Amino acid sequence: MSKKLTTRAEDYSKWYNELVVKADLAENSAVRGCMVIKPYGYAIWEKMQAELDRMFKETGHQNAYFPLFVPKSLFEAEEKNAEGFAKECAVVTHYRLQNDPDKPGKLRVDPNAKLEEELVVRPTSEAIIWNTYRNWIQSYRDLPILVNQWANVVRWEMRTRLFLRTAEFLWQEGHTAHETKAEAIAEAEQMNNVYATFVENFMAIPVIQGLKTESERFAGAEETYCIEALMQDGKALQAGTSHFLGQNFAKAFDVKFANKEGKQDYVWATSWGVSTRLMGALIMTHSDDNGLVLPPNLAPNQVVIVPIYRSEEQLDAITEVVNGIIKDLRGKNISVKYDNRDTLRPGAKFAQHELQGVPLRIAIGARDLENGTVELARRDTLTKEVVALDGLIDKVEGLMTEIQESLFKKALDFRNTHITKVDTFEDFKTTLETKTGFISAHWDGTAETEDKIKELTKATIRCMPLEYEEEVGVCVYSGNPSKRRVLFAKAY
Repeated sequence: MSKKLTTRAEDYSKWYNELVVKADLAENSAVRGCMVIKPYGYAIWEKMQAELDRMFKETGHQNAYFPLFVPKSLFEAEEKNAEGFAKECAVVTHYRLQNDPDKPGKLRVDPNAKLEEELVVRPTSEAIIWNTYRNWIQSYRDLPILVNQWANVVRWEMRTRLFLRTAEFLWQEGHTAHETKAEAIAEAEQMNNVYATFVENFMAIPVIQGLKTESERFAGAEETYCIEALMQDGKALQAGTSHFLGQNFAKAFDVKFANKEGKQDYVWATSWGVSTRLMGALIMTHSDDNGLVLPPNLAPNQVVIVPIYRSEEQLDAITEVVNGIIKDLRGKNISVKYDNRDTLRPGAKFAQHELQGVPLRIAIGARDLENGTVELARRDTLTKEVVALDGLIDKVEGLMTEIQESLFKKALDFRNTHITKVDTFEDFKTTLETKTGFISAHWDGTAETEDKIKELTKATIRCMPLEYEEEVGVCVYSGNPSKRRVLFAKAY
């Protein structure tokens, strides 16, 4: 590999950008603000996708697919949603190119091929989906509808960063329809719990579940549930959201049903989603100045085996032993890669797999065969030990769990030591600049105070935690009465 990464202490943003590229996760594309997700990065996303898909289906959801294009009239139907996304929309106005008569060899938009109605490239799919649901729902017997879509969306961001904020990104979006308000709220809460379980158990990232303030809610939602994580630089990252949409979209698209009493009523709705932004969270939570650190549950290769040899005869002998190790590890559902490339020296292979965050590395040479041992190296702790071949499989299996739990604990300890209670605005500002992290402070519940704090400090209310203690106090900024604390932070 080329020169070492910029360290996190030198420049956290530069470290992140370099790591994404050098670890072969993604790169910028020819389209401004869009990225190419490379095979190694996509393999991690596929593992995320597979586990989430399993969890969705276990909770009764089915996958479907809806069009990329949304007629402008449908997009405008729910006003708050349309207003919320209007500035980020890409719009298709024409359907054909033609040769440019003034510039030979060039093309131009055919002025005679203007669409009768402009098409919005979906920034989110509520409009097209609820227009479709109108045809699917007549009676309470048609409910609930529990649908998820794996798709790409476009939000025309001006300032982009690989995985964290790009003009086009991959995600899943669930869209459900329910008979009652209580069912819809229970669905929104359930899916927020699913996200929290996935992020903590598979990504090894601790999260705080909460509600967004009115100004931070999804456009068109009556309530937005969220999971908030804390990155190593002390900034927060919204890792997932689940929205109780009330009857707003049903009313906008006239989606009614005959209830059990035979009366017409509007359907109750939710939507929920996570995106490739989770890749950014994974990188920034665990990785170090040597490269990626991946939790075993999401690593494309949980184990890599590197042979060390001087002759083809030695390689053949090592390979025979390695084939047995691979078979046994795969029998334990542990993914393993045998890196027997003859184009790189062992040291270069070690550096590459360290940079790409492979949880465990096994090195085995001719002398190891004689001694019945291998060298086992952990990526998370950068420690090495000599292990007997006889106990290797059990050792590796145990380390998979140990590394996963260790990464979660390390991230949890960091998060817990970076939640600071403050009671004055001076302490608020000082903590934000010197310690960073989440700030637990009283807020008077007004948008005016929320906006003023954001203007003065660039910190936002990340969430109103679902688990909290009622505590009589005064707002950290206005001095007005408050009954609870909320979490502020600077965020991605």
